[in-house]
Amino acid sequence: MSVSSDRRKLLQTAGLAALSGVVPATARAQKLPAGTIRILVGFPAGGGTDVMARYIADKLRERTGNNVIVENRAGASGVIAIDALKKAPLDGSVIMYGTAATTVALTVTRKSPGFVLEKDMMPLGLTGLTSTVFVVSPTIGVSNLQEYTAWLKRNPGKNTFGTTALGSNTHFFGVLLGKSIGIPVEGVGYKGAAPLLSDLMAGHVAAGCGGLTDFLTHHQAGKVKIIALSASRRLPFAPDLPTVGELGHPALGYEGFYGFYGPPGMPQGLVDAWSQELKAATESPDLKQKLFNTGLDVLTSGPAEFATRQAALVQSFGEMMRKAGYAAE
Repeated sequence: MSVSSDRRKLLQTAGLAALSGVVPATARAQKLPAGTIRILVGFPAGGGTDVMARYIADKLRERTGNNVIVENRAGASGVIAIDALKKAPLDGSVIMYGTAATTVALTVTRKSPGFVLEKDMMPLGLTGLTSTVFVVSPTIGVSNLQEYTAWLKRNPGKNTFGTTALGSNTHFFGVLLGKSIGIPVEGVGYKGAAPLLSDLMAGHVAAGCGGLTDFLTHHQAGKVKIIALSASRRLPFAPDLPTVGELGHPALGYEGFYGFYGPPGMPQGLVDAWSQELKAATESPDLKQKLFNTGLDVLTSGPAEFATRQAALVQSFGEMMRKAGYAAE
């Protein structure tokens, strides 16, 4: 009995897809668990990480038909979410959207971070790169790094900046920028971007440092002014932001990441299924544009490449910490 023309085309398409490493969405969805899928986020609702996770959850819901929810497990700089991931079932129903500001930073800056990076989280795939930015309050009347440097000289008692987390890259970047311009500045810790933004807009603090994803939309709305970007190049979705290299401080270049993790011990078949689905979802044109709008430089990868990038960032982050004059606590 001969195979029908339509069926033959379907088999040929599936074969070509398998050879190219691209698996149809329906095939991927069959490998993922049915029912509710939870995406853990280690920060409060409304922040950059949460917003991105919800965009991705919407796309996953659309593609798979599953009920996909974001579950905020805020606290302890993201460790509460990691702890929940460690205890999650291995059926693929729970994954975590994580950032290097937690996974890498805590590994480097704490002697006992509460998790073992290579053991307690299974890399599923990279979502994109993120830069650190130095911002100023609109109330101080400066629009670039040169003007901010002059402002510091006129206001020697106001050489502090808010950081979204002490002992993180957003702290060290600010300290090293101060050293590079020849005017030491001191970081003041905030519990995330939201309270720092509030104080910046009100003029309670003159400057701040955090992830681009937390500040880009507020910069575009004129509520704060980004005056330095840690990326290696100008970003196509934010071409007005000057890089530290352009400003004469190339040694301060730094790029963190966002990506997805599964619980330790997740079966390889589920790791592969999630990796393929997350890559396809993230590269959907509409979702990609939404992530660009948050300040994420979208870049997807498989688990192995993600793990390699993570290991390299552990090394470079350690160098940044030491240059800033800090040691693991």
